[in-house]
Amino acid sequence: MKLLTAALLPLALLAGCGEGKEAPTAPANSVAAVAAPAGQDWTQTVSATEEGGYVVGNPDAPLKLVEWGSRLCPTCGAFATSGMEPLMENYVKTGKVAYEFREFLVHGAPDFAPALIGRCGGAQPFFPMLEEMMAAQATILPKMEDAGAFQQGIQNQPPAQQFTAWAEKLGYIDFAKQRGLPEAQVRACLTDQKAIDALVKYMEAGSNAGVTGTPSFFLNGKKLDAVSWPQVEEALKTAGA
Repeated sequence: MKLLTAALLPLALLAGCGEGKEAPTAPANSVAAVAAPAGQDWTQTVSATEEGGYVVGNPDAPLKLVEWGSRLCPTCGAFATSGMEPLMENYVKTGKVAYEFREFLVHGAPDFAPALIGRCGGAQPFFPMLEEMMAAQATILPKMEDAGAFQQGIQNQPPAQQFTAWAEKLGYIDFAKQRGLPEAQVRACLTDQKAIDALVKYMEAGSNAGVTGTPSFFLNGKKLDAVSWPQVEEALKTAGA
């Protein structure tokens, strides 16, 4: 697939869904639960981060889990399907763990479409939209079967137009409309050059941090030997969660 930005080329060549493992985190003492503010729980506390992700949970949680992922990566989808609910209920709600998701666009142009739309509504709808996009992979991914030919047909268009074409092909514009985002807002997000440039910058940061595939998990800054929820949960428990 022809990539849209020279800066992305080495990333796309190196990155692959479900690739990349390094040493697990070392054991740590058990950490205490932290109560959320009265009338709330920590899963309602969501904010953007300076690194380009969105984080949910106690801002001062002693355990900070970061996932670099792609919304079109089946391994990321499997993690979301099996792990998102227990991660939120058993770890984020306790105040022990804060979970951050950062985009790593291993598929190039197709990945920009859901990433831009998924960030379009801001902080509060970010994680529900992420979870629903992952759950929708069963209907979205079959539309990727002719990805090479489709990309070749639009490769001479400006990047923003390519992302819009992919959003239309994969059904993401209707997907977002059904979840309350106006079509005009969705299309504006797909062509937001500032947001596009930011995603390229964040991907470069991920590559520099050692991300070579999706999903890649980091716990308190250390890359985990984990791509599935059982592996991530084991690392959280080992760290004291």
